[in-house]
Formats: sequence, structure tokens, C-alpha cells
Amino acid sequence: MDFTNRSILRLAMEQSAIDAHCSPEDFAREDNVVVTSVPDPRARKYLTLPFDCHLISYGSNIVASVSEPFREAAAGYIRRFPVEHCFETPALHVLEDAVREQGAKVCFMAEYFLPDLGALRPLDSPYPLKMLGPADFGPLYTGTWSNALCKDRRELDVLGIGAYDGGELAGFAACSADCEGMWQIGVDVLPAYRRQGIASALTSRLALAILERGKVPFYCAAWSNLRSVRSAIKSGFRPAWVELTVKSAAFVDRMNGAQ
Repeated sequence: MDFTNRSILRLAMEQSAIDAHCSPEDFAREDNVVVTSVPDPRARKYLTLPFDCHLISYGSNIVASVSEPFREAAAGYIRRFPVEHCFETPALHVLEDAVREQGAKVCFMAEYFLPDLGALRPLDSPYPLKMLGPADFGPLYTGTWSNALCKDRRELDVLGIGAYDGGELAGFAACSADCEGMWQIGVDVLPAYRRQGIASALTSRLALAILERGKVPFYCAAWSNLRSVRSAIKSGFRPAWVELTVKSAAFVDRMNGAQ
């Protein structure tokens, strides 16, 4: 498939529309949209649907995909604040207060990146690179490579690339087939090998390999993870959309290690 930046963005919006249960055109509107969240087998596999409250923005507006108990809180929140303020404090405290009545808290916030075909190119690595497949992944399902691979969804891990110092793996990027048209890239580099351009070399080359297979690569990072964001941009990716997810207070407390 011959991709363009426009077609890549359109495909991402189509997938977000499946995830949120809305129309792709909703993300290009100037006004905000509130829709009812429903399960969909075509949604990204790591999402738990229906959402309680999930905000998505491609920059011009917000689409809020919600369960009915959260509709009023979400609608009031995105109506009250500008788009960019809805994804940061102090406005987030208002949302947190509103959903607390439903036993929920703000949980996940992330920025998603898509490749810029004008910037994406195979970057050089200081170490030899090797393409890897699922048959090679078995011994790599450890904490060391947990950004690249997910042992709980290992059936989705489809392609990887490693940087080797002699026979030792120094850096590793892999992608998961999280939905039909888009594969998500994750990357890990051992601490002793960081700041040598390994992550961007792995990411850029894996992204090109994904495109060659007719799929769109995407990359996710917390906006405070500057190391990951810089690597994405150096690799030829650009910010495309942001998401915020509200989850049950019990879920958030478990993630924070509450007893």
C-alpha cells in the first residue's frame, strides 16, 4: 500500500472512531462531541471497553466517549475549558472532582505519534541490527524488554529488531498488532547503551518495515517522558493525537500500589 501523511492520519482517525464509537469526521470538527462508548471487536486490543470516560483530541476539538453515568460530567468539563487545558492541571482537578462521585479517578494520559513520511528514514546504529520475529521473542519476555514486548498479549507481538554488541542484545524494538491497520512500536535500550542513537535507529527501521507490510506504525509516550518523545521525533514521528482515560478508583489505587 502506498501511504501519504494524509492517508496515515485518516487511518488513525478511523481507528480512533472505532475505539470511541463515533465518526472519523468528528475529530476534525470545531465543536466538541460526546458519544456513548460501546465494545467493538475492531478496537485496539489493549483497550477495555466500554469506557467510563475517555477523551481524545487531534487538536481541533475533543471527542468524549463515555458510559451514561459519566456523560454529564464529561460534557460539562469539555464545554468549560479550551481543548488544550482539558489535558492538564489545574483543569484536570475539576474533572477529578466530577468523576469522584462515580467512584472514579483520572488514570491514563498519553500522546500518540505517527510517522512523517518526509522525515522518516533508516537511521544509522552504532551496533549491528537484526530483524526478529515471534519465534525469537520467547526469552525476551522479561522486565528488561517490557516496553517492546507484552507477555500478557504476546500473540499480538509480530515483528522486532535488535541491536547487538557482539552476541548481547543492547537494544530492542518490537511492534504489536493492536488493531487491523496499525501496529504500535515499543523500544527498550539497556542503560549502558543509551544516548548513542540506538533507540531512534531501531524505531525508524522498524517503522519502515511496518509500512512495507502495509500497516501504519504508531508510537505512544507520556508527554513528560522527554527521552521517549525526543527519540520518537528523531526517528521521524510527529505528535498526532492525545488521550485521557478515567478509570475506577479501585483500578487507579491498584496501579499505585495501594494495599
